[in-house]
Amino acid sequence: MKLKSKITAICFGIVSFASTAQTKTELKLWYDKPATIWNEALPLGNGRLGAMVFGDPAVERLQLNEETIWAGSPNSNAHTKSIEALPKVRQLVFEGKFDEAQALATQDIMSQTNDGMPYQTFGSAYISFPGHQKYTNYYRDLDIENATAKVKYTVNGVEFTREILTSFSDQVIVVKLSASQPGQITANVFMNSPIDKTVPSTEGNQIILSGVGTNFENVKGKVKFQGRIEAKNKGGEVSASNGILIINKADEVTLYISIATNFKNYQDITEDEVAKSKSYLEKALPKSFDAIKKAHVAYYQKFFNRVALDLGSNDAIKKPTNERIRDFKNQFDPQLASLYFQFGRYLLISSSQPGGQPANLQGIWNDMVTPPWDSKYTTNINAEMNYWPAEVTNLSEMHEPFIQMAKELSVTGAVTAKTMYNANGWVLHHNTDIWRVTAPVDSAASGMWPTGGAWVSQDLWERYLYTGDINYLKEIYPIIKGSADFFLDFMITDPNTGYLVVVPSSSPENTHAGGTGKSTIASGTTMDNQLVFDLFSNVIKASKLVAPDENYTKKLSDALAKMPPMKIGKHSQLQEWQDDWDNPKDNHRHVSHLYGLFPSNQISPIKTPELFEGAKQSLIYRTDESTGWSMGWKVNLWARLLDGNHAYKLIQDQLHLVTADQKKGGGTYPNMLDAHQPFQIDGNFGCTAGIAEMLMQSQEDAIHLLPALPTVWKDGSIKGLVTRGGFVIDMTWKNNKVSTLKVYSKLGGNCRLKLENTLKADKGIVLKKAKGKNPNPLFYDVEVKKPIISKEAKLPKVKLPKYNEYDVEMKAGQTYSFSAN
Repeated sequence: MKLKSKITAICFGIVSFASTAQTKTELKLWYDKPATIWNEALPLGNGRLGAMVFGDPAVERLQLNEETIWAGSPNSNAHTKSIEALPKVRQLVFEGKFDEAQALATQDIMSQTNDGMPYQTFGSAYISFPGHQKYTNYYRDLDIENATAKVKYTVNGVEFTREILTSFSDQVIVVKLSASQPGQITANVFMNSPIDKTVPSTEGNQIILSGVGTNFENVKGKVKFQGRIEAKNKGGEVSASNGILIINKADEVTLYISIATNFKNYQDITEDEVAKSKSYLEKALPKSFDAIKKAHVAYYQKFFNRVALDLGSNDAIKKPTNERIRDFKNQFDPQLASLYFQFGRYLLISSSQPGGQPANLQGIWNDMVTPPWDSKYTTNINAEMNYWPAEVTNLSEMHEPFIQMAKELSVTGAVTAKTMYNANGWVLHHNTDIWRVTAPVDSAASGMWPTGGAWVSQDLWERYLYTGDINYLKEIYPIIKGSADFFLDFMITDPNTGYLVVVPSSSPENTHAGGTGKSTIASGTTMDNQLVFDLFSNVIKASKLVAPDENYTKKLSDALAKMPPMKIGKHSQLQEWQDDWDNPKDNHRHVSHLYGLFPSNQISPIKTPELFEGAKQSLIYRTDESTGWSMGWKVNLWARLLDGNHAYKLIQDQLHLVTADQKKGGGTYPNMLDAHQPFQIDGNFGCTAGIAEMLMQSQEDAIHLLPALPTVWKDGSIKGLVTRGGFVIDMTWKNNKVSTLKVYSKLGGNCRLKLENTLKADKGIVLKKAKGKNPNPLFYDVEVKKPIISKEAKLPKVKLPKYNEYDVEMKAGQTYSFSAN
C-alpha cells in the first residue's frame, strides 16, 4: 500500500500551542514541539534495532531500522581486469600523466560489477490518535541516562504520555501509551515501508509487515525481513484487521514491536526471519513495560555510567535543546558540551553492540532505500572515526563489531588481493558493506586508495594498547600481519624518487596540482606512508610478543628504511604529497596527511617539533568550518596541537544549528546528530573523542592531564576516561589546573603522569619524578625519519608550558589518589 494514501486515510492535521520547559540538569535532549522532519526526530537503538521518534500528538511516527536490512546478497566485486592495467597505471603516474592514469584506473581497476550495497530502512510504524490535532503543554525528550524517549501533551484536560525504548535485554521496541484519565487511549497502529513489494498482513492479534531488500546494481536482493506488532491493553478493546491494530478506549496500552531478518553472516542468509520475529515477540509479551524497562536500563547503564563529565551549568539549560545548539556559539553553555560528549557515547552504545554489525555511516538510523553514500562503511576516515571514542571513553565492548568486521574483511580482502593484484595478504579500499566487498568502488578519484586495511589494522592495534590483552593480540595478529603482507607485495620503488611507495593511490578524495590539477591519483602520498609506517612498526612489535619471526620482521624493517620521510613544504606546511603541491587556499574537508598527528602518534611537539609546526600550519590553511565529520577530526587535531581554545572553537563551529533551509555547510541538526550535510554519525563520535583528547592524552610515553583545556572550562571534573596501559582516570580541576586525581590500574605497571602543576600522593603511595623512558611497554615513543624541509619554509619554534612528570608503580586492581600541591 502506498505510504501517502494510508497516512491520509488514518491521520489528521496538526496544530501546536503552548509548551512546558525542562529545567533540570539531567542528560536529556528536550523540545517543546514535535519533529516535523527526520533530522528533528530522536534516535533510540539497541545495536540491532533503531527507532527515530517524531512525537507528533496526532500521528506518532516511529521510523524503524534493523541493522542487517541491506540491498543485495552475498557477493564479491573483485575482478582480474586490474592485473593487466596496474603496471600501465603506475607507469602513467610515474610519467606525470595523472589524468590518463586516473581514467585508466577508473576503467580497468575500479569494480566492474557493483560499488557495494546500500543499507536500507525497514519502514515506519504509525500510531494515529483521533482528536489529538489540538494540544497544549507539549514536551518530548530523549533521556540518555537511561536510553528512553518520552512524549507528553494535553488534549481536552487529559495528559497523554508515551514512553518508548529499544530494549537491549529483550530485543524488541516497546511503546507505553497512558493517560491521566481512564478510557482515553483510542488509536490505530499500522506499518509501512518505502521498499517495494512489502506485504502487510494480520495474524491473530498481531499486525505484520514482510518484505525483501531490493535488487541493486545487478545484485539480487535476498535479505528477507519481517516486523510484527502486538498490543497489551488495560481496559478498553484491541483488535487487528487488514494490517491495522485498532485500540478503543483503553486505560493504558503497551505496544511490542519485533523485527528480524534471514541474515546469519556476510556469507549466509539462511535464518528463518518469520520464526525469529515471532520468537522475539513471544518472549517479550509476558513481560510488563516496567519489567522490560528495568532490565533495559540496567544493561545500558552498565556501560554508560562508567564515565561522567561535569563542566558546570547555567540558565541555558532552561531552553529546548535546539535553541541551545542555535545559541551555543554566542552563549556560554558548558552543560551542552557535556551533553554532546555523552550523546556520542550514547550513540555508540545504541548502534554497536557485541555480536552485531558495526556502526555504519549513519550508525543504524536511516529512513531511505538508497541513502547518501549508501550508508556503507567508508574506510578512508569515517568508519574508523566511529570507533575513536570506544576505548578512551570506556566502551571497549562496543568496539567488538568493528573488530569482527576486520576479521571478515581479511578473508574477503585476501581474495581481492590475489584476484586483482596477484598479491599475498589482504586489501581493503575506501568502502565496504555488510557483504564485506573489498574491491575499489566508485571512480578512481575516490576509490583508488588501497590503504584501508592499514587503517583498520591501526585501530585493532590501538585496542591492544588500551587493554594489554595478549590473547586479543594473538587473535588479531594474523589480520594485521596479513595487511602487512599485502603491502610488502604491492609497494614498488618510485623511479623518480627511489623511495618504496604505495602506487597507485591518493590522498583521500583531494585533487593535487600535478598535471592539469584535476586528479587525485598519485604515488607515495603522505597519508599512505604514515599508515604503512604504523602498520609495519606495529606488526614488528606484535610479532615479538606473540609470533617471533626475525626474518619476517627484518623484511618489514628493511621496507621501512626505503620509505619516504615526511616533508615540510615551501608554505611551511606538512606536505600532503611527495611533491610540494599544497595550495594554502585549499580548505578540503579531508586532512588526510595529518593522520600522523591524530589518530597516530608520529608527530609530537617534543620528538618532532618541525613536523608539529608543519602540521599546525597545514591545519590553519585548511580553515575550521567544514563538513561535520571534518570538524570533529579537527577538534582532535587541535587537541593534539595542545591548543584547547582552538579545539573549543571547533566545537562551537560543530554545534552550529543546521535547519531545513540551510542547504550547505556542516554542523549539528536539531536532534544533535552530525550534519555533513547530510546526516553522518561520524562527526558525533569524532567530537566525543576530541573532548576526551582535550582532557587527557596518552599517545606518547605519559598520561598527559588537561593537555588542551580551554580557558572557559575553568573548573570541572571527569570520571572514567581510560588511557593506554589500562589506567582509569578520575580527575577534578580548578582554575584550569588539576586539583584531585584518582587512578585505577586495570593491568598494573608504571604509570607516568604529566601535567602543568605539581602533585602530591596520598599516604603510602610512592610518587617519583619521572626519568628516562617509560618502562611500561604499552607506552612508547615513535622514531620517525628526520623530515625533509624546504628552504623556503619558515617554522617557528614550538612553545610549550613547563610540565611536571611523575612515575608511580601500580598494582592491578588498585586505586591511587593524588592532589595538587
